[in-house]
This record gives sequence, C-alpha cells and structure tokens, in this order.
Amino acid sequence: MKLKGADIIVRTLIEQNIDTVFGYPGGQILDVYDSLYKYRDEINHVLTMHEQGAAHAADGYARATGRVGVVMATSGPGATNLVTGIATAYLDSVPMVAICGNVPSDQLGTDSFQEIDITGITLPITKHNYIVGSVESLADTIREAFCIAQSGRPGPVLIDVPKDIQVAMCDYEPKEPVVPAEKLVCKDVSAAVDCIKESKRPFIYYGGGAIAAGAEKEILELAERIDAPIGCSLMGISGVPGSHSRFLGMQGMHGHYASSVSMQHADCIIALGVRFNDRVTGNVGKFATRTSIIHVDVDSAEFSKTVRPTYALKGDVKMVVQALLDKLEKKSCPEWWKKIKRNLEKQNQQADMRPGMTPCNILTMLGTYLKPDTPVVTDVGQHQMWTAQYVQFEKTRRFITSGGLGTMGFGIGAAIGAQMGTSTRAVLVTGDGSFSMCMQELATAVSNRVPVVILMMNNGVLGMVRQWQTLFFDKHYSNTELNRTIDYVAFARALGAEGMRVQNLQELQMAFDKAFSSSGPFLIDCLVDKNELVFPMLPPGGSMDDLITGAGELDV
Repeated sequence: MKLKGADIIVRTLIEQNIDTVFGYPGGQILDVYDSLYKYRDEINHVLTMHEQGAAHAADGYARATGRVGVVMATSGPGATNLVTGIATAYLDSVPMVAICGNVPSDQLGTDSFQEIDITGITLPITKHNYIVGSVESLADTIREAFCIAQSGRPGPVLIDVPKDIQVAMCDYEPKEPVVPAEKLVCKDVSAAVDCIKESKRPFIYYGGGAIAAGAEKEILELAERIDAPIGCSLMGISGVPGSHSRFLGMQGMHGHYASSVSMQHADCIIALGVRFNDRVTGNVGKFATRTSIIHVDVDSAEFSKTVRPTYALKGDVKMVVQALLDKLEKKSCPEWWKKIKRNLEKQNQQADMRPGMTPCNILTMLGTYLKPDTPVVTDVGQHQMWTAQYVQFEKTRRFITSGGLGTMGFGIGAAIGAQMGTSTRAVLVTGDGSFSMCMQELATAVSNRVPVVILMMNNGVLGMVRQWQTLFFDKHYSNTELNRTIDYVAFARALGAEGMRVQNLQELQMAFDKAFSSSGPFLIDCLVDKNELVFPMLPPGGSMDDLITGAGELDV
C-alpha cells in the first residue's frame, strides 16, 4: 500500500510494538503529528512541556521497561533541546530512538528558518544517526535504528527526516519487529576460570551492563559458586535484590563502606558490565594494585580505558557468566568472609543514628511505603547518593538515575516515563536545585494524571557542590546558596497537583500517607538542613585509604 512518509514513520513505530512516544510538535514535523492523529487509537503521544523533558521521559520509559524509548521533535531548537536527554541516555547506555523533522532536502545547508545540522551535533552522543535521503529507505532506516539501539551495548539513535521525505509517497509493507543482533560470548574463558579458582578473596562487581543483559540469576549463582560478595556501581543498583546476604551495596566515591573497602582488598575482581570510572577507582595508580581483574563487557572499548584488566572477556554478560559457571566448581572462602564481616561491623558503627529529619530517617521512612514494583527515580546531587545508600531495591530496573552524565533536571521527565512504562506509581527523589531546572514538567504529570510521588529534599542550596566547597574550598560558598523564595507547594497547586510542606518526621508520615493514596502527582517539600553531608566520601585524587567516613574526621 502507498503511504506518505509521515504515515510510514508512525506505521513502522506501531510495527515495532511502540505504544507510547514522547515529544513536542513544530512546523517541520507537523506531517508526522498529523499521522499520529490518524493512528491515535494505536499509539499514544505524550505532549511534554519542553523537548528535554520528552527525551528524559523516553529515557525513563526505556530504563524501567528494557524496551526502546521514542522521542520526537521538530527542527532547529526543537532538535537541539533533545541534546542533553540524548547525551544522558548515551552515557548510561539506554536504548532510545529520536526522530526529528527538518527543512526540505533542497534547503539543507542554506541556513533556512529553523534549520540545524542535528546529525552533526549529535554524532558524538549517539550510537548512530541518520539523515534520511529518500522515502523508499525510510521504513528500513527506522527498523535498522531500532536494531542498533538494542544490540550489543544499547544506546540512542537519531533519525533526521527532511520535510519532503515526510510528504512523499511510497509503497509500505509491514514487517515483523526487529530483533537485536546475535549476542556475543567470549569463546575461551579458561584462563579467567583458573584465576577465579586460585583466588582466596573473590569480589563480584557489576554495573548497568549486567542489568541490560538480564544477568541477575547468573550473578547470584556465580557468587554462591565461588563464595564471593557482590558490589555494584551506581548504575547497577537494583540489579540483584538489596536484601541478599552477599550484596554489600554500591561501591565508589559515596558507596557503602563494606563494599568499597572489600573490593579494594580482593585478590580477584570479576567486573561484569561495568566501567572503572573515576568515581569508582579514585587514584587509578593506587586502585587494586595487587589484584587480578577479570573484565566482562559487550563493548571492548571499555577494556583498559582506565584500568588494565588481567583478562578481558568480550561478550554478553549473561552468556559469559554462564560460560564461567560451566567450568567452575563450588568453593568456600571462610577467611575472606571474616574480613568482610569486620568491614560490615565497621560500617554499622558508622551508621547515622541521629534522631530527627536526617536524610537517613527520611529515606528509611520512604522505604516503608515502597512496593517491590515501585520505580524510584532520582535527580542528581546529595539526594541521589542518599537514595542509593538508604533505599533497598528488590526488583531489577527499579532504581533509575543519571549516572554517567549526572543530569540535574532528569528526574521529573524520567519519573513520568517510568510510570507510563510500568503502569505503577513512581517515586521521584529530588533536590530543590535539580527540581527547579525542569519543574515545568510537573504540568505534564498533571495533564496526564501520572501518579508520581515527588519527595523534594529542600535545603536551599546546591548541596553536592556546596559540600565540595565545605570540604575542599575553605567554605567559599560561591553561588551555591540559592536564596530563592519559591513556594513549591503553591507552585504544585497552581499546576493542578497536590502538595504538602513538612518540617518533621510526623508531618512527613502524614504527607506520605496522602501522597501514596493520591491518584495524581503529589509534591512533598521536605526541609533538610543545608549542612548535611554525604558520607562516606572519597576525596578527589585519593585512594580507598583516604576514605572519609564521617564529619568527625573533618573540621566542619
């Protein structure tokens, strides 16, 4: 059957089992939006307040479901407004397809109204991108984009469609949804197996790549087989149940003490779908200097990027771990666990047991309201680290955060996408600094009756930046004291949401009771002392020997 290019775009999305897209219309993509109107019974479009919010919503949808998120925008500023969201997805390996309209082909390069070279701009932050040259290639280009976004290391793909391609006619034949390229597995794991067998202090360290591979069962089985503890990166949180006896929590700059120190003392680190970035290693020259490292990743570009592995195994994490398990016999490491238990005891001694509105008490109370299926999204800053430290996750893909790019303003859009993808009430933990960046997206949540609980930890400052100024810049609080007079509850109500301001734990409990029974978005403006700091903390350029475990070690 013959269809306009715009209809082919929408029909191909439906063909790929896409039921929801996020976006914002404009002149050079109006034909696609006309097609969305025609097929509105088969595909839902969510109109956001800003294209950046749409990109984050598609990202949150993808992270929570494991499916490809789709975002649309017009040319020029519409397309460039997607850039931060695309970069956020790229740094965290999130499958996304962005479709942009552009000026007609014969106007490209003429600086016509709202023309921009969006493929050139996004080249460094996409897995691949296209500018469609003919309507005949349009459907297959979209199909290929979906395949690339999901294959190997996932990531965003952008398709730029000139106006004339959208209105041109072409035969369209529906096809089956694309499947990702065949998964790779390292053929020879024998040397790595021997290394694991010889180790007396094995440590499993996994990240977002393990979640993308669906390797939870294999990680737990490997830990049992070799009697190893498990730690993770920020992106790995929720990859295994937080209550599991072998799980020590997040590792790194603000990680759990027992996880970070145990990893440093291991004689064999088995790294699964995870990067060794600066937040993990600290001073690279002092990181795991007498440790064998087995690095498993689907992307060989990660090998030796910062830390040189003893054995680099390229392949799908799930399949590589299965190959290791086929060759490993059960072993025990009793002396290693004695040391780990001492680390856990020291961690417990460092626990924040203060009464009142501390981050620990606030987030511990939040945890009592969460169900295993609840997606918990964060923005970026101190609240992000506190959530990673204090909230326990039992189901995979339920902790959603911007780890690689660290995008303030990510949270509200991502929470909307996560809720729509899972059909489950979502929770956003944010700070007043992060929330203010994209808080207009609360109107999107209201318009779509999205049940999301927004816990805004309001300390009146840019908390994480101010923490660095406290510890390393002689308390020179340059532009981190916000001095804003925003009434966030009044703002929420003005947009049609509910809200409540709380100053103590009793009020917080009342607010949670109301929020978790609300049918729409509910904002809790939770006042927090601006002098609260995140501990543990690895100082910049330091090693695990320099780990700061509490304010008592500092003059603050």
